[in-house]
Amino acid sequence: MNFLHRKRMLLVTLTQAVIFLLSFIFYHKISLLSYINISFYISAVLLLFSLLVYTIQSGFYDVISRSLNFAASLSRGNEKRKFSDVPALSELVTINNKPLLFHGLINGSLMLIALLIYYVLLT
Repeated sequence: MNFLHRKRMLLVTLTQAVIFLLSFIFYHKISLLSYINISFYISAVLLLFSLLVYTIQSGFYDVISRSLNFAASLSRGNEKRKFSDVPALSELVTINNKPLLFHGLINGSLMLIALLIYYVLLT
């Protein structure tokens, strides 16, 4: 196994440990239902943050951020600044969204497996 796979497996294991720890902290026990609830929140945060970074990097918010930055510089008395001098938001955000997406999908799939097990045990 190479370094990248070990790193990914370590982060998945760490995320699962955090889920069990949060389950114990909030529910005072570790059960299948508490695991499902906590892992839903964690995978949702990872997936939504990944989608937010993807949307920012696609250039969707560039015009809005440039306009607000340009207007703020005009209000400070910097009239010599041109609109093209303002950096785009997509150029400033350099976070890689693929690891967030990967870990969100892995945790979400583990949550779905736990949900299927809970459903089978319940019926």
